[in-house]
Amino acid sequence: MDQQPPAGQDPSAVPGGPPTCYRHPDRETGIRCTRCERPICTECMVDASVGFQCPECVRAGSGTGHHPAANRPRTLAGGTVAADPRLVTKILLGINVAVFLAVLGREWLLDDLLLFGRAYSSDGLEGVAEGQWYRLLTSMFLHQEVWHIAFNMLGLWWLGGPLEAALGRVRYLALYLLSGLAGSALTYLISSPQQGSLGASGAIFGLLGATVVLMRRMNYDMRPVLALLALNLLFTFTWGGIAWEAHVGGLIAGVLLAIGLVHAPRERRNLVQYGTCALVLAGVIGTVLARTAALS
Repeated sequence: MDQQPPAGQDPSAVPGGPPTCYRHPDRETGIRCTRCERPICTECMVDASVGFQCPECVRAGSGTGHHPAANRPRTLAGGTVAADPRLVTKILLGINVAVFLAVLGREWLLDDLLLFGRAYSSDGLEGVAEGQWYRLLTSMFLHQEVWHIAFNMLGLWWLGGPLEAALGRVRYLALYLLSGLAGSALTYLISSPQQGSLGASGAIFGLLGATVVLMRRMNYDMRPVLALLALNLLFTFTWGGIAWEAHVGGLIAGVLLAIGLVHAPRERRNLVQYGTCALVLAGVIGTVLARTAALS
C-alpha cells in the first residue's frame, strides 16, 4: 500500500537529506512533478507533455476535457504503472534458478540446451547451424557454476527492478529477451562452432546498457553506472572462460533498445518503440542466417 505523508508536508524537506518520493518515503528521487513540484519516484511519475506529473495532479486534470486514457498513469516509456514493479524480474529470476537446479547432474540436458554452432554427438551433427535455433534462447537461462548464476541473478535484481518500473512489464521483457538473443547471435557469429556457451550475461549486459541510457535520460549522476560498466567490461576481457561476444552483443542491443524506448517522441511512441524492437530482432535473425550460410 502506498504511504501518504501528512497534508502539506514535503518529504524532501528533511534537513540534510536527499528528496524522497512523497508517496514512497523510502525511495530517493531527483524527479519532481511539473505542476506541484512534489518529488516522485519512477513508479509514481506520469509522462506529461512537458516533464512528469504525480498521480494526484493527473487525476486533478482529468476534468479538463481530455480522454480518460490520456490521464491514465504511465511509466517513463509509456507502459502501464503496475502494483508490483518487479514482477517480471522475479519471474525471470525464478526461471533461471529453476533451470539451474534442473540441469544439476544432468549433463545430457545441459548439452541439449547450451549454445554452439555445430558439433558431433552420439546422434550426429547438432547445433544452431543444424536448425536448432532454440539454443539461442535456452542457453540464456543456463548456468553451471554457483558463482556464475549468483553474479547474474544479483545483476538481474539490482538492474531489473528500476528498469521494469521505468519501462513497464512488456517493454522490459522485450529488452531482456532481445538483449540476450543479440548476445547469443554475436557469440554464434564469432566464436568457434564447437565452442559451447551459456548464461544470462548477454541479457544482464543489455540491462546494464539500458540503465546507462535511462539514467542519462533522467539526468542522474552518470559516474556510478559508468564505473560499474567499465568494471564489468574489464572483467569481460581479462578473465578466462568468459564469452565476451555475449556481453558485447547484449550491451549493444540494450543500448539501442533503450534509446528507442525512452527517447521515442510521445506522438509516435508505439511506432518508434515497436520499430526499434523489430530492427534489433531483424539484426539477430540476419546474423544467425549469415553465420548458418557460412557454415553450410
